[in-house]
This record gives sequence, structure tokens and C-alpha cells, in this order.
Amino acid sequence: MRKRMLSTATAFAVLFSSAALVAGSTGSAAADTAKVLPVQSAGDMVVDGVHQQVFISDPYSGKIVATDYTGTVVATVDGLPGVQGLALSADSGLLYAAVPGDDSIVSIETQTVTRTGRYATGDGTDPAHLALAGGKIWFGYGNADLGDIGSLDLSGTEPVVELGQDTDNKWTGAPRLAVSPADPNTLAAASPEVYWFGLSVFDVSSGKAARTARVGDGGASAGSGMTNDLAFTPDGTRIITANPGDHHRVWRTTDLVEVGSYPSEHHPTAVAIAPDGTVAAGTDSPYDPDVHVFTPGATTSVRTYDFPSTGSSSGGDSLADEGLAWEPGGNRLFAVTGNYDNTHRLHVLTDPTRSLPKLTVTVPAKATRAKPFTVKGTLTATLPLPAGTPLTVTRTDMESPSGKSLGTKLLGAGGAFSFSDTPPAGGKVTYKVAYAGDSTHTPASATASVEVSRATPTLTLNNNGKLYDYGKDVAFAAHLGSTYKNRTVEIWADPFGADKPNKLVKKGTVNSNGNLWVTLDMSRDVTLTAKFAGDARYAPKTVKSTAYAKVRVSTTVSKHYRTGKIGSTTYHYVRKSVDPVFTTTMTYYKGRKQRLEMDAYVNGRWIDAGADYFALGTNGKSAVTLTGTPQTGIKFRMRSSYINSSSGDTVNSTTHGSWKYFIFTK
Repeated sequence: MRKRMLSTATAFAVLFSSAALVAGSTGSAAADTAKVLPVQSAGDMVVDGVHQQVFISDPYSGKIVATDYTGTVVATVDGLPGVQGLALSADSGLLYAAVPGDDSIVSIETQTVTRTGRYATGDGTDPAHLALAGGKIWFGYGNADLGDIGSLDLSGTEPVVELGQDTDNKWTGAPRLAVSPADPNTLAAASPEVYWFGLSVFDVSSGKAARTARVGDGGASAGSGMTNDLAFTPDGTRIITANPGDHHRVWRTTDLVEVGSYPSEHHPTAVAIAPDGTVAAGTDSPYDPDVHVFTPGATTSVRTYDFPSTGSSSGGDSLADEGLAWEPGGNRLFAVTGNYDNTHRLHVLTDPTRSLPKLTVTVPAKATRAKPFTVKGTLTATLPLPAGTPLTVTRTDMESPSGKSLGTKLLGAGGAFSFSDTPPAGGKVTYKVAYAGDSTHTPASATASVEVSRATPTLTLNNNGKLYDYGKDVAFAAHLGSTYKNRTVEIWADPFGADKPNKLVKKGTVNSNGNLWVTLDMSRDVTLTAKFAGDARYAPKTVKSTAYAKVRVSTTVSKHYRTGKIGSTTYHYVRKSVDPVFTTTMTYYKGRKQRLEMDAYVNGRWIDAGADYFALGTNGKSAVTLTGTPQTGIKFRMRSSYINSSSGDTVNSTTHGSWKYFIFTK
């Protein structure tokens, strides 16, 4: 809505400028997903490749949840107090779970996710970790002061439990276990407690745990502390552990000599090794990457993942102990995280072994149309791409809103590229550079936009500042000069007053003279705006014109007994004893008042005899009675006026009615 201002308004154009624009993207990471798990803790995780399910134990709630590969929960098994370690049979038909709160190991049929058996391990054993080796189920059991290794043999008619398989090793806590994929008779065990490091390897081919190597027991590696996870390499020659420090340690299986490491971050929590030897090293690093993926033979990560914060903490979500697992025979990597508010999620990382390139594009902030400039950028990756790698380029502008291919550009040395382009259209011009990806790299793309100059068109709107009688039909013309393709103009009318909206009153193509006309009934002051949206070579432009409208005002005199002329002026003759009435009719507006003023003719000139404002009725009338004891024989005159602002509103322009003359007689 327009509101009249008493002073003249001056509009200032503010120009904005910017520095060079740089934009980038990181390719296909959006394919990764994460779903909230209905658990209060995370104990262990295994992946069933046959039924494409992920099993996660929840010690706090005493249950196991099964999800599909998208993280959607498909089943739950309850009533498993403190359930911790999980192990899957070789045919994926059965899932075994260690239930320390029940001193038992239970079996679950994986296809239906139903419980099929319970096997007691002995009062107070608290079995926590499982591994299937040598035809038996091996379990780490005990408490923080004393732990040991036991076995469960289900091959006979009755289950057979044998405890104390490593009595000469003082385990603190139930040892974590792992079995060699290359030799199912080789078992590894590691201490989970923070104040003691111990790692052992056993040959279980005889049905007994015969130790073949050991490290720890307060020796040189004691400072390694607790082991949060461990795994054999596919060939069984190495064991990788997740211990405190900024790397995951590599141990030779035969003698447990430390022979290498994978650089990660502080607080390693998990390790998972794919059948091809790809290592996923996981850490609890709130402000650093949480997962580092190493392709076979590499000690520099090809990909990292930094989990975001989904809770009330500023740091990212934490990767759970033993919270990584590979899809059997596939390329997915599953990860379980928890946030500060104890909400857990299953992340499905769909392309972890391919390097994630970072592509940037740089263009100038501004450029001149039809003049060449340089587009440049970089394509970098953990696995550097060679010079000559093809990049596709698309330019989007007003002439090609769906994009126009600029063909293929080649990556230069050091991951840099550049090319020259001459934009045919002005306005915002966007360049998209894309890399298609390959077997070892994900796709990547990036965009950057430049503001390309356009000519300033001529656009005018007539009748600015003109004053019109109330109700007059006035023709307004917007004139548009030369343009490229667009010849459309809009004309908007914004009447003064809060009750009338700004309204589009005409839109169309200008005529052969460049004009677009619209006729308005001038019942109020109005600001007109002509708008040209611009085209590929001419910039948008807007101009304004304000025209003013009077009110309709008339006044009648009553209670006089005759009229007569004095000279050429008609006077109303009123008896001294009668109070004349002046009735004003004026264009109505809510809250409007008319100003009635009176002059007296004294000593040869008209002098002010007083004035006041009187409200209009809703019918636009105001009747004022003049009372008192007037002097006879003196000439008077009066008129009614609308005074912008003083009359109660700013909708119309000041308008004076005609003078009415009268004289009092005896």
C-alpha cells in the first residue's frame, strides 16, 4: 500500500559487487544412508549375506534387532539380558548370541529370526564374546577381574561346555575373539579392559585351545591398553587391532610381532576386513573422521567418513565398539553409531572403496557479454587422477535455460583444468563441470556462476507529478526502447491508502512505437510502476510515475431568504435572526474531515474570519450551522476544502471547493 509522505522521497540505487565465485561438490556421498535403530546400546553386529540382514545386539535392553540392508527393522528378539557377542554359522542359517545376564548362549534361526535353542554355560560365567572355530562355538567369559575362554560343542547328542581353556593366562575381562578366515582352526583373543593389554593366538584343531603366540601381560606393548575390536586378514597371516592411539596396529599371527599400522585417529573402536583385504578402521573421533578405508596394500586411506552430530553435543556421533561390518560378497560397509542423547543409527556406506574426488570450479564474479573469460578449477582425489581425464562442461543461461553442452575438457597436470568461453547471453551464467567417475573413483560435479553484463534499456512512464480532477480517465504510457527479444512490459498501479493493494493493471507487448497504454480512473493519488524483466542482452529495468487526484467537493447554502448579485458575484442574503447552514458534499474516505474556512470583507480586502475541520458522514456530507449574532451589512465568504494529511488521510491531493458568498441583513 502507498502512503503519501509530506516530503519528497528520493530513491537511491545500491550496487552490489562480489569477488570471484568458487563452488564444489563431492560426488556420490548422498547415496549413503542412516536410519535410527530402536536400541539403547550397541554390543555387536554381524551381517547375514544370504538373507541380506544385519543383526545388532542391544545389551542394555536385552534384545537383538534385525534390519534389512537399508536399515529398516524387520524383526526383534527380546528376553536376552545383557546380550553381547554375535556369531553367524557358516551357512548363515543360525545366529548365535552370548547372553551374560542368563549365563547362556542362544541360537536364532536367521530366516524367520526366531529363537531355537538355549545352551547354559554355567552359573556366573557371563559369556560375552563369540567365535566359531574348529567345529565349536568359542566364547570369552568372566568379569573385569578374571576372564577366560570356553567352548560349546553342539556336534554330539548333547551340548558340551568346556571352561578354562586358557587358565594360565590371566585375562582381565571376557576376551574378545576372532577366527581366521584362512584357517578355521586358528583363534585369536584380546583383552577388552582398559588397564591391561593382552593378545593371544590359539590352535583349536584338537578341540582344545593350544596357545601358539602371546603378547602383553605387562610387557613392552602393555601401553596399548584395551582392545575394542580385532580381525584377521583374509590370508590369516596378520591380525589388526583397535587399541588406544592414533593408528590401528598390525600383528604377525605366528609370533604376534607388531609389523605395521594403519593411520587413523585417536580412540580406535572397530576394525572390519573385507574378503579382498580392504581394511575399514573405525574410531570414536567427535571432531575428526570416524572411518578410514584402506584398499589392499595401501597405508593411505582411499576414503574417510566423518559422522555428523545428530544430538545435543557439538561433536559428531560416536562409532560403537565392534561397530563396523562388511557386506559378504558385496561392497557395502555397515556402521553403528550413537549420539550424546543415546540415539543409535545404522549407517549404510554404499561405495566405501572408491576415492571421493573433490571438484571445484572458479569463475570471475562479473564478465562482459560476448567477451571471452577463463573458467578454471581443480579435481583432486586420494587416488590422484591422471592428466587427460575427461570432464564434461555445461553452460546454463537465459538463452539455454536447460543447459548447453560445451563438450569435453581435459584435466591438466596436478589436477588443474581451465578453458576459455565467450558467453552469448548476459545475466546469471552457470557452468557445471562433471567427472563421470570410474571403477576406483566416484562421480563428482561442481557449478559456479558469473554475472554477465547486459545493456541498460530505455524505459519511461509518463504523467509523473500531474494533478487530475477526481474521476478523470487518464491514459498512461510506458515506453520501451531497443531490446533483444523480450518486448513485454508490466504496468502496476498502487493507489494511496491502506485499503487498496498494488495491482497489475496491464501486461503486454509494446506496440511498434514501443508503447504500452493503460487508462485509469483517477479517484486517488496513485503510483504506477513499469517493469521490464530483461532478456539475454538487456538488463531488467523498473521506472515509477506518481499522478495525483483531487477529491470531488461542493457546498450548498441554506436558510437564506434570497440571492442577488453584487457586481458579478452572487450573494446569499440571510436574516440576522437566522443561522445559515453550509452543507458540504465530498468524496468519502474513512475518517475524512473537511476544512471549512470563512473570510470577511473589511476595509477593501478579505481577511481571515476563522476555520475548522468537520467530519464527513458515511454519505460524504457535512452540514455546519453558523451561529451567533453577526453584524449586518458585512460581506462574508466560505469554502470547504480537502487538505492532504490534515483532513485525516493522505489518499487524495489537496482540493479547494468554490467560494460561497453571503451577507446578513435585518
